[in-house]
Amino acid sequence: MFKPTLSALALLAAIGLAGCRDDAPKAAAEPAFRPTASVQEIMQSIVDPSADALWESVSSTVTAKGVEDKQPRTDEDWSAVRHLAIQLAEAANLLAVEGRPIAHPGKQLEDAHVAGILKPEEIGALIGKDRPRFVAHARHLQQAAEEALAAIDARSVERFTIAGGAIDQACEACHRVFWYPNDKRPPELAGTPAPATK
Repeated sequence: MFKPTLSALALLAAIGLAGCRDDAPKAAAEPAFRPTASVQEIMQSIVDPSADALWESVSSTVTAKGVEDKQPRTDEDWSAVRHLAIQLAEAANLLAVEGRPIAHPGKQLEDAHVAGILKPEEIGALIGKDRPRFVAHARHLQQAAEEALAAIDARSVERFTIAGGAIDQACEACHRVFWYPNDKRPPELAGTPAPATK
């Protein structure tokens, strides 16, 4: 039967400790974030549906029976719009992740047919030239979503409506700088198909 001697034990211990030394080669550090979705996919999957549902949750419709007001009323209603506001606030963080493509190679933007919309590579180049400004726009969207959250927690339809306007302004401000910077029409018409010229 093998009986390790004191010197053999010391040798084994030295071999084991050698593998724990700090001077051993280290693997390259992984980036903190590894984006999978493109900016367009984040917009399509999270930003647009969340913002649209928030805007549509408060409305007034005139019918033959009179004015019908739609707004959150029950705990369930308020909980539903709160989830949407959280999604929108966190989507702003996703948009700010560096290295995320505007669209994946070979993919066009959903609104590529709209006059004045830049191509994905042109948008990416603009963002690359002024990334801090793009991140600031994402933060403005996040702040507007947080205003919506505060209004929801206060159960204030008036504050919630104002926050909805701030969300719209945050989206439009970013789009006018990076998506259709050459559109000289008023903000309410920007991003919509330009009238045909004869």
